[in-house]
Amino acid sequence: MSDIAGAPSAQDRAASLFKAYDIRGVVPDELTPEIARKIGHALVAVIQPDTVVVGRDMRVSSPLLASALIEGIRDAGADVVDIGMVSTDALSFAVGKYGYPAGVMVTASHNPPEYNGFKISREDARALSLEEGLDDIRDLVAGGKLAPAKPVDARGSLIRRDILDDYAKHMLSLIDTKKLRSLRIAIDAGNGMAGVTVPRVFRDLPIEVTPLFFEPDGTFPNHPANPIEPENVAELQRVVVENGYDLGAAFDGDADRVFLIDESGQAVGGDILTAMVASRMLDRNPGAAIVYNLISSRGVPELISDKGGRPIRSRVGHSYIKETMRQEDAVFGGEHSGHFYFRDNWYADSGMAALLYALEMVSEADKPLSAVIAPLDHRFRSGEINSDVADAASVMAAIEERFRAEGAEIDHLDGLTVSFPSWWFNVRASNTQPLLRLNVEADDRPTLETRSAEVLAMIRGEGAG
Repeated sequence: MSDIAGAPSAQDRAASLFKAYDIRGVVPDELTPEIARKIGHALVAVIQPDTVVVGRDMRVSSPLLASALIEGIRDAGADVVDIGMVSTDALSFAVGKYGYPAGVMVTASHNPPEYNGFKISREDARALSLEEGLDDIRDLVAGGKLAPAKPVDARGSLIRRDILDDYAKHMLSLIDTKKLRSLRIAIDAGNGMAGVTVPRVFRDLPIEVTPLFFEPDGTFPNHPANPIEPENVAELQRVVVENGYDLGAAFDGDADRVFLIDESGQAVGGDILTAMVASRMLDRNPGAAIVYNLISSRGVPELISDKGGRPIRSRVGHSYIKETMRQEDAVFGGEHSGHFYFRDNWYADSGMAALLYALEMVSEADKPLSAVIAPLDHRFRSGEINSDVADAASVMAAIEERFRAEGAEIDHLDGLTVSFPSWWFNVRASNTQPLLRLNVEADDRPTLETRSAEVLAMIRGEGAG
């Protein structure tokens, strides 16, 4: 269906905002206050909560979209608790701690400033995905089948609540703060929500924090709030090395992800931090299940097994990780992308919690971060390499045919994973952008470089191999 010849209809445009595990688009070209209001209304129709807690990040469009969303929720007769400008893990905390039946975080995470969106959860901070509820909300919004708004006397109420003190208390309860020593660290908030949460959480700790870009600013005047890209942590690396700090930490825009920089300025992969935290969790929970996504280093399941834990491999994405953790009663889960999930945090992800665990471990070991992770990090990884591809399905089919003929182990848990004894790679379509993402790991650097170039040439149609 189209509004004019060749143009997608309003319904199609609305439906396209719904991704695998969130809602995201460019404001106002794709995502508008009108659509936000409909999403709020549809959310209540699908989940049927009596109350919805709503938080937002610092993006320029977030206040307007949050206001429209709130009005849509109230239109449908549900009450709203507005917790204001918070991090995504603080929103998850509010849903879980206070027992709210639903929550919405207004954020586009690490995307450029023109984007915004919504992360929706139901009771116990359970994330909605297209396979569980988000598809029903999409169909109501795109299909224009919403019930009329409630009359004025039946609309939901609106109250505001400050949760920051309770959030900080909860985060600190996850670790033994008495083990922390007087570390000197730098934290790059990327003008995002860590600039709001870090000062409160660290207020009474023996950690000296040098803040970088703590002023919330949705225009991202210093660098994009996406620390997985090397150029976005360059300033943090410089500050750590020049000042002799123990480590650095970089958060993304909504502060649910964190990446570490060691004392020498080297970036620590999200999967290596997963292994680090998994080690601590297994010390406290012998034999527990730990979930890791399939992009993670082979070193992650190896460590979990070596420590007597049960490694559980998952597809990429927060809603999948969280549900797998619940099904397996896993104590912890981690992703290469800097998302870390904790059973004691309602299975929700928290960059703050991961940072606190890392600080506890470095303090207790009384060694530099590089020495703590050295036993965990002995392979070579490409990092995520993105490519624009016109026909992703045919490219992936050609890659599979080629490497299956070479005797590779193949699986399709998420995209295409091709494994050999000394190297492996995964290629999959992005859930949020029109890209193919490639990740390669090898036991030695020459193999990594040769094989990465080989697979990348196939993806980009450069005729290699």
